Amino acid sequence: MSIELKNVTYTYSPGTAYESHALKDVSLVIPDGQFIGIIGHTGSGKSTLIQHLNALVQPTSGQVLYNGEDVWAEKYDRKQLRSEVGLVFQYPEHQLFENDVISDVCFGPMNQGLSREEAEKEAKQALTQVGVKESNFKKSPFELSGGQKKRVAIAGVLAMNPKILILDEPTAGLDPKGRDDILDQIAELHKVRGITIVLVSHSMEDIAKYVERLIVMNHGEAVFDDEPKKVFSHYKELETMGLAAPQITYIMHALKEHGLHVDADATTVEEARDSILAALAQANSPLLNKGGAEK
Repeated sequence: MSIELKNVTYTYSPGTAYESHALKDVSLVIPDGQFIGIIGHTGSGKSTLIQHLNALVQPTSGQVLYNGEDVWAEKYDRKQLRSEVGLVFQYPEHQLFENDVISDVCFGPMNQGLSREEAEKEAKQALTQVGVKESNFKKSPFELSGGQKKRVAIAGVLAMNPKILILDEPTAGLDPKGRDDILDQIAELHKVRGITIVLVSHSMEDIAKYVERLIVMNHGEAVFDDEPKKVFSHYKELETMGLAAPQITYIMHALKEHGLHVDADATTVEEARDSILAALAQANSPLLNKGGAEK
């Protein structure tokens, strides 16, 4: 179930003194099953981009195709599209409105035509998959913590069994443990359900170890679209866009500049550790005997 954008431009207030381009001639393909990160600073166009993926906004020019069909063609079923391409907004309270958690998550499946009993089955499975305890099912969603609200909002979309799940800043406002918990849960969903996941963030650090492809937005343009290692190699250019590569990237480049033959493209702590140990071993460094690395 692929999505394709062909030369998509989106303009706010066209033909007025306030005209501005949120997207400029963006072309990309999102194939089945990928785990994709979209990153950019505030105002880069990333949120506008994802709203095109399930036809929440119509491009000023260009085409959005889902499985080869133009989603803005006459008589195209955009309601069906939105049940297959689910979007979880940055602020979950914008998507929560029922009296209790289970009813909130049941809303989507029932809107698709399922009975309450069938919807509850889907809702309970989705809530369990995102780590919401059964003891919270009958609570008001507004009694929950920020992290739990996000999980319920994600479950509300998952219960509709989307083919593609889009998450806009799912870790915003969470502490480090909360961020890791949510991202681990999303990675597990990708693994278990095999669905396409598009994860939007402003933090390279958050998504470096999760996504297989990274799209960098800047001033409405997709300036990089590649695997994370290759994108992070442009860390100096990213800095000019107000973005910072993961700390590991800076450490590895600094070590390489000081003569240690490490893999400067390492993006996770584990990759960096293995590369540093290998480089120290190659150099017969006495540091290996000090830290217990050979034990």
